[in-house]
Amino acid sequence: MAQLVKLQDYISRYQVDLSRYPTQFVRLKKIQWDRVKQQWVSGEEISEWEQIDEQAEVKESRRTFSFFEKFKNKKDKKQIENMDDVDIPNELMSEVDVIPEEETTLFFEPNIVYKPNTMEELKKMFLDQFFHFQIKWASSTIREKSYVDPKFLRDSLLRSILQSFPDSFLVFYYPIIKVKKAPVELDIVLLTPTECLCITVVEQENQAVFVGEGERFWTKKSGKTSKKILNPLIQLNRMESILSKILMENDIEMPIRKVLLSRNGYFDYPGTVFNVQFIDKRDFPNWMQHYRQYSSPMKHMQIRAAKAILQTVQTTSFNRDIWNVEKGQEQ
Repeated sequence: MAQLVKLQDYISRYQVDLSRYPTQFVRLKKIQWDRVKQQWVSGEEISEWEQIDEQAEVKESRRTFSFFEKFKNKKDKKQIENMDDVDIPNELMSEVDVIPEEETTLFFEPNIVYKPNTMEELKKMFLDQFFHFQIKWASSTIREKSYVDPKFLRDSLLRSILQSFPDSFLVFYYPIIKVKKAPVELDIVLLTPTECLCITVVEQENQAVFVGEGERFWTKKSGKTSKKILNPLIQLNRMESILSKILMENDIEMPIRKVLLSRNGYFDYPGTVFNVQFIDKRDFPNWMQHYRQYSSPMKHMQIRAAKAILQTVQTTSFNRDIWNVEKGQEQ
């Protein structure tokens, strides 16, 4: 699972310690997945869910619920033998990693809504639950927290990126950064171990065709209707320019590649544009598969690039004490 480093202007624990939290995140994921998988295989009924805190230690559950009903029928032997075929990868994990002690502030609490019949169903359920945990993980620290817009929990592209790409990918999702003290919202920035991807999403009606006709405006064709839209390459080029300056000022050498993305539409652009990849409905599955199979570990230059971007971001957050007082007043 790719790591959500920055979500809009929400507080990010990666801003506190980028060298620590990537490994800690993967450890939490691995411990929980191994436990869920083992209990699914054994058919064990769990009356109390032991949660894993940020120190990766087992703690007593704050709430009780049934994880699975006890299986009455023995699972198919071949299915259990092949369970490792659907293991969730943990590229950053090391057996000798040690998580520094810190105050417990966040738990991953699975909410089991049905009993999966196959390992693939179990994996999908786990990843969907862990996605919600990632949103909390990316919008809180020990002392601070941000109010998260519920739309991100329903964002299918964000979910797809995080669940499909490797642990070594760092995601900045519409981050707000400061350019000469003015806030500027970028689109999607994806830091792989070897390159920086600037991604601008162009999605409106299904099957819409975006025709590149001019420097300022394009034409969107949907059915029998046509409409002028702002050229999306303007925003994409602007994002590249801002990131190039940040990397250059920090002596970071990392290639930047631009991607114009549409999962439900098509691009009709005459000729080619230097350093821009057009990914529409026809290309999206193969594009995702290409990065899904990426196996390189995190690189030093990638971490430096992420730190440099995080130094420019805008953050809106609240002290946890204030958060708790407000919640108490609402109750």
